Amino acid sequence: MLLVMGLATQLIAWPPALLDALVDHGFRIIRFDNRDIGLSSKMDDAVPQRKDVLRSLAGRRLAKSEYLLGDMADDAVGLLDHLGIESAHVVGVSMGGMISQELAIDYPTRVRSLCSIMSNTGNKRQGRPATSMYPELRRTMMQPRPTDREGAIAAGLDAWRQISGPMFDEAEVRGMIEEAISRDPDPYGRIRQLIAINASPDRTARLRDLRMPTLVIHGLLDRLVSPSGGMATARAVPGSRLLMFPDMAHDLPRNRIGEIADAIAQNAARASVPVA
Repeated sequence: MLLVMGLATQLIAWPPALLDALVDHGFRIIRFDNRDIGLSSKMDDAVPQRKDVLRSLAGRRLAKSEYLLGDMADDAVGLLDHLGIESAHVVGVSMGGMISQELAIDYPTRVRSLCSIMSNTGNKRQGRPATSMYPELRRTMMQPRPTDREGAIAAGLDAWRQISGPMFDEAEVRGMIEEAISRDPDPYGRIRQLIAINASPDRTARLRDLRMPTLVIHGLLDRLVSPSGGMATARAVPGSRLLMFPDMAHDLPRNRIGEIADAIAQNAARASVPVA
């Protein structure tokens, strides 16, 4: 099972309890850092400017990006090739859900089953951030990350607190942020990834061609990617199943981990090549 993480978030952000639950279901788990984040390669010569972010937010035709979500899907396929894996069950969170959708669209024979979590189809009218999120998003994405370690940790905690639901665990998130900063102090990858999201095309029409078992999971408290994004994804993919949690925001709450893992396993069991 290939796990694809979201915007500016490293492979270490996957909750250990979810990984353990998926392993218990019989999956061999593959995690990786998307390009421009964590220990993956960086585009150090492409430093984004404030105007680049503003142009991307204004519209995809104005966005100038060094790469698109489709290129990040190519990265994932390259990883499968390197590992000698012909096909895998694919689970993506947030931007990772977008990348996973691109992967399923462009490489349908490589995806046994698809699970898109707290994501959207790329339709700008669906899955938009809540109005209350815009000041925080502007502050997070437009201002440079603090250069001192404690300031960076505090900024990260504040960002996670803004998007998380009632099960937010500050101690757990702090530990993840501290490790993430140690692995990758680069402040620009998150901005380049954001521009890539805004520059990438709407996937709605192409999602209608998917035929692999598909599960869509979303939280009703999500303010970063509104629940309409998950609903639109489920409507677009024929035969997909939609699972929504009333106490889940833009996070993977510990009290729902068992249900999420069970639902992913049930969806994978519908595949023509099931879990070994």
